[in-house]
Amino acid sequence: MNRLDHRDPLVFDTHELGRRPGSMRTVSRTLEAPQGLGVAEVIGVPEKSEISLELRLESVVEGVLVTGTAEAHVEGECVRCLEPMDDDLEVDFQELYYYPESDERHRARTAGAEDLDEDSEDETYRLEGDFFDLQPVLRDAVVLALPLQPVCQDDCLGLCSECGARLSDDPAHHHDAVDPRWAALQGLSAAPGDEGDENKNSDTREGLAENQEK
Repeated sequence: MNRLDHRDPLVFDTHELGRRPGSMRTVSRTLEAPQGLGVAEVIGVPEKSEISLELRLESVVEGVLVTGTAEAHVEGECVRCLEPMDDDLEVDFQELYYYPESDERHRARTAGAEDLDEDSEDETYRLEGDFFDLQPVLRDAVVLALPLQPVCQDDCLGLCSECGARLSDDPAHHHDAVDPRWAALQGLSAAPGDEGDENKNSDTREGLAENQEK
């Protein structure tokens, strides 16, 4: 029983391709991006934005080999200055979707292999009847093509740590920072002079008193 929603634009029908190895057909489709196509809260394809797909479907002995290109617009935030940024993305991908009976034979051959990766079965894509779901393959291709730390420009200077100003807008931006070790002495800058005057007056008074005694 098929679990795929045939109305989903990322679900494709291979019925017209047939199962004769060597058969090939192309498919072009423009659709709305699904949710979560990218790196969460960093950069990605906005939900319901336009994605253009060009696919080549080839019938092989074990299933259908899907080779494709996707073009989309991505949006995100610069990790240095936090300014919004966008770009156009083009990714290539290729994946084999196994026929159900071929996948069973494949698993039977590899079930006893000592070096079999436990996650290999999860990484195997299968046809459901004549249909396949492109979404997981497309998602992996897009995520791998996106930068984990996007920047608006390679030489972005980021933000001022004092006031948050964008440094690329004013490279000469700076603050006259005072060494906190000397900050406590700023209020005493006039004190030494005042103490000197007081000492001088005290010495004068003492001198006059001594003269009067003599």
